[in-house]
Amino acid sequence: MAECLTAMPLPSKVTFVTFDVYGTLIDWESGVFDAFKKEAARDGFTIDDPEEVISRFHEYEREIESGSYELYAEVLRRVAVRIAKDIDWPLEPSRSGFLPDSVQRWKPFKETAPQLTKFSKKFQTGLISNIDDKLLGQTRRHIPHDFDLVVTAQQVRSYKPDPAHFTEAARRIGSKKGWVHIAASYYHDVEPCIKAKVPVIWVNRNREQLEPGQKKPTAEVRTLLEAAKLLGAA
Repeated sequence: MAECLTAMPLPSKVTFVTFDVYGTLIDWESGVFDAFKKEAARDGFTIDDPEEVISRFHEYEREIESGSYELYAEVLRRVAVRIAKDIDWPLEPSRSGFLPDSVQRWKPFKETAPQLTKFSKKFQTGLISNIDDKLLGQTRRHIPHDFDLVVTAQQVRSYKPDPAHFTEAARRIGSKKGWVHIAASYYHDVEPCIKAKVPVIWVNRNREQLEPGQKKPTAEVRTLLEAAKLLGAA
């Protein structure tokens, strides 16, 4: 059976909206850079350029997640060690826990809380995230919101873009009918949604350009507000 390579259209009646968390609701790039900068400063080591951390962060995170499953806290520890080595910061591996410890301080985007309130008044809502349950619990303190569904990497013992998150979400929702996913990562969320025939709204905050051959999402927006307007929730 050939996989679907074009995005599903938006349902005529949307009933369930799920969200990726980091990059979509939470400004994790700022959180990651701040964590590196503060920990390195303890050693008198200065990190000025966010890009030298963030580009490596995304590269190494993907690489480690594509291997055998381990808790996201451990993924972050391994990422921290590799980045530190690259930038010649002599970080002792025993201190690599500074990065998972920083998750509790990663802040939501300013629009996150008000837009989630709008969505929840009109639809059932859920979270689909590449994280472990403990760290997500810390993040949810910044998002005072009740969700009808939460699927984590720890629960399915797999990392997106593997399809397990979306398979499990569909099972719990009971149907793909009326379901729309909203996410900022093309690699982790848009591609698997297209393959799984789940309508997906890409929150392209960083104005990324698709490569030739990459399939377009159901819709592309810059903000959660634009996504809410698109679904009639704003």
